[in-house]
Amino acid sequence: MRCEKMAAPPPPAGSAGAWGGVRRRCQRLLYWVPVLFISSILCWSYYAYVTQLCLLTMTNIGEKVVCLVAYHIFFMLFVWSYWKTIFTLPMNPSKEFHLSYSDKESLEREPRGESQQEVLRRAAKDLPIYTRTMSGAIRYCDRCHLVKPDRCHHCSVCDKCILKMDHHCPWVNNCVGFSNYKFFLLFLAYSLLYCLFIAATDLQYFIKFWTNGLPDTQAKFHIMFLFFAAAMFSVSLSSLFGYHCWLVSKNKSTLEVFRAPIFRHRTDKNGFSLGFSKNLRQVFGDEKKYWLLPVFSSLGDGCSFPTCLVNQDPEQASTPGALNSTSKNENHLFPAKPLRDSQSHLLTDTPSWSETSGKAEKGKVGMSNPALTMENET
Repeated sequence: MRCEKMAAPPPPAGSAGAWGGVRRRCQRLLYWVPVLFISSILCWSYYAYVTQLCLLTMTNIGEKVVCLVAYHIFFMLFVWSYWKTIFTLPMNPSKEFHLSYSDKESLEREPRGESQQEVLRRAAKDLPIYTRTMSGAIRYCDRCHLVKPDRCHHCSVCDKCILKMDHHCPWVNNCVGFSNYKFFLLFLAYSLLYCLFIAATDLQYFIKFWTNGLPDTQAKFHIMFLFFAAAMFSVSLSSLFGYHCWLVSKNKSTLEVFRAPIFRHRTDKNGFSLGFSKNLRQVFGDEKKYWLLPVFSSLGDGCSFPTCLVNQDPEQASTPGALNSTSKNENHLFPAKPLRDSQSHLLTDTPSWSETSGKAEKGKVGMSNPALTMENET
């Protein structure tokens, strides 16, 4: 009697999905490891500084009081800004940038080509979008099914489009973008001040323990290692904080440094720069009393940003109808775009987003819009 091998039964249909869900949950837990590491270091530094250094090692009462008060101020601002950076949800594009149900069906039904270009052209015609892909196409995310606003990018870790995305930071397990960039900058500043303060006040006791000027106690290890840790973090934080201060002064994001924004006519690495003062206000806001506090005060809505380039049809400005439409659009959701005189010639022939200019452009011979194709872009 011949024995035949029986084929193994296929796995249940839901097993792959269940395994995928378990894997995603494990990944989410692993993402919190850097945050737990920083939190552990912070808790240990609190114990080492407050208990071992101030309460058990320092003998001068005045020095104890001053160090404890100043330390707790830096500690509170550090923890507050770190907390806000971690738990402030990144902002996603508003519903105006999402494709309608009919547009989604059209994109899925039509092959890649002019038909899809027409769908994207129709969806983006009334949106304040000034940047393009490297090929001159409308920036479209086929995972989120939306037209990307300026400075918006898709995060592969969060699997979402993030407004004014700077980077995904593992140390805060969050995307740093429009909603929490100010908090992230303050977190860098206060963590640097925290480490510098510890290193400065701990230095004399570190030297005393190093030269055997103080007896060997349990505090020796904590005080000496505390100085090494504070000095080490100060070096790394100072370079990172200085880099982001430079980004703020130029109104750039980390992604825009590596890939300059592409406008309709050309690439302009300083396209969003408005000058140092205005660049600073874009992040910290107009009210200076909130600048040093981790409360949201950034300008704008995250979907549209002032730029040194202007997007206006020169023929519209000379007509009464254009003046009326301009006055009506003053209360539009998206801010107006200021013009830098030295670059006004770059956009003198740029079509307007209004319907009247769209009709006028159709009558022009030899003019064509940039290719509107879908591209995967982070």
